[in-house]
Amino acid sequence: MSKIQATFQRLQGQGRKALIPFITAGDPDAELTVPLMHALVRGGADIIELGVPFSDPMADGPTIQRASERALARGMSLRKVFECVRAFRADDAATPVVLMGYANPIEAMGAQRFVSEARAAGVDGVLVVDYPPEECVDFAGTAKAAGLDPIFLLAPTSTEKRFADVARAGSGYIYYVSLKGVTGSGKLDLDEVARRIPVIRAAVGMPVGVGFGIRDAGSAQRIGAVADAVVIGSRIIEEIESSPRESVVANVEAFINGIREALDALAPNQGAKQ
Repeated sequence: MSKIQATFQRLQGQGRKALIPFITAGDPDAELTVPLMHALVRGGADIIELGVPFSDPMADGPTIQRASERALARGMSLRKVFECVRAFRADDAATPVVLMGYANPIEAMGAQRFVSEARAAGVDGVLVVDYPPEECVDFAGTAKAAGLDPIFLLAPTSTEKRFADVARAGSGYIYYVSLKGVTGSGKLDLDEVARRIPVIRAAVGMPVGVGFGIRDAGSAQRIGAVADAVVIGSRIIEEIESSPRESVVANVEAFINGIREALDALAPNQGAKQ
């Protein structure tokens, strides 16, 4: 059982929902990436999605695009992302880390080498936005063989065939994109999400995390009532953008703690801690 799978199993036993925050490695700068990762954990994160900055992030809205631009301008690279994970692992061996990004940096490095170096750094899963499951069977197999969970996206427009493809290739959890559009855009249709989640969960046999459009404790709690996990990214990036450098770590931790409290209020034993 992978670390990600074990995390979901533990949370399910506690009647709790997973909180999966996203930040971009290198934003606002490389020196703050690891402190921010630790702040997310202190705030209540169960799994961290760490963005690999890319020059053309097609699924990301302007907020996360700006984060990638800042990180790239400060010299962040895929190898430096591995260094951040390795540094995080020096003090936290338990919290699963998922790299989220695009195919180009992986292809440039070579898929086999990427998987090997990611695993050596302490990465637990990888979500490649532009790797459709039916076209990356070899990559998914290589990742699984190395102990990495390949995680895939599903959307409101996904077909039953895509469900089946994801069920075969993926592991760990499914990231359900709750909106038609890019990150940080649109308004959640909670009724539609509530209808789709049981169908997806039954089809893929994995926990389902919901992202895109979750901006505060209230929306996180509403999604947490129907999903297995809440993924939140753009709103955290906005907190990073608006905070003075000396306050950014504390502000992000406080924001995440508010989301954690809202999700734990859904548990039978309210406020249960890990």
